[in-house]
Amino acid sequence: MNKKIGLMLCVSVFSGTAYSQSSLTVEQRFALLEQRLQSAEMRADKAEAEIVKLKQRPIEVKSSTVAANKNESESMIKLNKDASLKFYGDVEFNLDGASRTGSLTSLKTSANKNWAPGNKERWDINGRILLGVEGIQKMTNGQYAGFNVQPLADMNGKMNLDDAAFFFGQQNDWQVKVGRFEAYDMFPLNQDTFVEYSGNTANNLYSDGYGYIYMMKEGRGRSNSGGNLQLSKNIGHWYFEVNNLVEDGSSLYVDQRYHGMALENQKNAVYVRPVIAWQSGDYSVAAAMESNLVNNAYGYTDNNGKWNDQSGRTGYGLTMTWNTLKNNPQDGTVINLNTAMMNAKEEKDFSAGVNALWHRVEVGYIYAHNKISEFNISGIDSECITDCAILAPGNYDIHTLHTSWQLPNIMDMPNFNIYLGAYTSWLNSSAEGDSNHQPRYGARVRFKYLF
Repeated sequence: MNKKIGLMLCVSVFSGTAYSQSSLTVEQRFALLEQRLQSAEMRADKAEAEIVKLKQRPIEVKSSTVAANKNESESMIKLNKDASLKFYGDVEFNLDGASRTGSLTSLKTSANKNWAPGNKERWDINGRILLGVEGIQKMTNGQYAGFNVQPLADMNGKMNLDDAAFFFGQQNDWQVKVGRFEAYDMFPLNQDTFVEYSGNTANNLYSDGYGYIYMMKEGRGRSNSGGNLQLSKNIGHWYFEVNNLVEDGSSLYVDQRYHGMALENQKNAVYVRPVIAWQSGDYSVAAAMESNLVNNAYGYTDNNGKWNDQSGRTGYGLTMTWNTLKNNPQDGTVINLNTAMMNAKEEKDFSAGVNALWHRVEVGYIYAHNKISEFNISGIDSECITDCAILAPGNYDIHTLHTSWQLPNIMDMPNFNIYLGAYTSWLNSSAEGDSNHQPRYGARVRFKYLF
């Protein structure tokens, strides 16, 4: 029934159209038909385009979603605006040979963090790998804030830590720094491979029964029992720094023993270490002092029940440097002159040193004088009596010669170097019945790789 109605309507429309066009010529009819065909083609193209758009729309949404997810997966680390992150490493391994076991001074001749004088072996392989991360955010006005952390993995299978600090300030102006780090170096030793281990931290610098080479490091930092707060300022050629170290003061001494007495810690020591330095061209000079401000931080109780404060320590230092290496890498020279003095309970120490570097060859000499006014030999164990160099009050002179030679660009790698080092050290004593001690000497091969 519906088909018949539709057919009748089509016939009626065709009849009406044919009637209305019966008066048209053949050319006019062809022209009208051509217009209708063009109009139909345009409508078909438009419909086809709409269909394509409908089909493409979900594909575009899906494609943008996939791209966004891909970017998120590729960018795992997100930084703050105007911030940068740096990753670096320092590989350092040593092959050591010593003349004999034992030691004359508290000089650390091993990279082993568990080193103690008197038990170093004749042959030793030691070293560590440092992995550093540093992040900093700099603003357009020159202000900045950042951090750095340097974990260490040593050959003993233990993890240690060099630096872990947070800092902020104004570029080329002032800075505040807090954490674990080293302050200004007041006794630089150039390229040496041995003597640099004479206390790279504020702990275990003094070993009872051995000579003490004082190098202005007691308040410098990197303590295992406390932290630093440092304020610094640049004004033209001048640099000012005040480092504050809060720590267990008895950690300065190996096994917490001093002059044959066992130390008892009562409260933290607070070291204040101001530095003033001047630099112009190739020349620089710096003067500093360090002092513990807390009385009765640590000490001992004698046989009469009297408390003896041993925490009063004040040191002074002066260093001068001539450095032409930065402007002349091939033929430049670095020369350091260092001196330091410590005024402590029942002891006075003086150190002076000179070292020079030229064509990657370094030589240096350090003189140290220890004046001991009191010493309790009954508090020394039998092992120290056999090996120790200082067992009585008196004056002791320590002489140390050190040298180092750098072999650069191993296998044409500018970041891979080998250092050949050697040292000798001897001690002269004025103590009654104590003869001069035979020299100690040794050699080292160091593999140094930076990345």
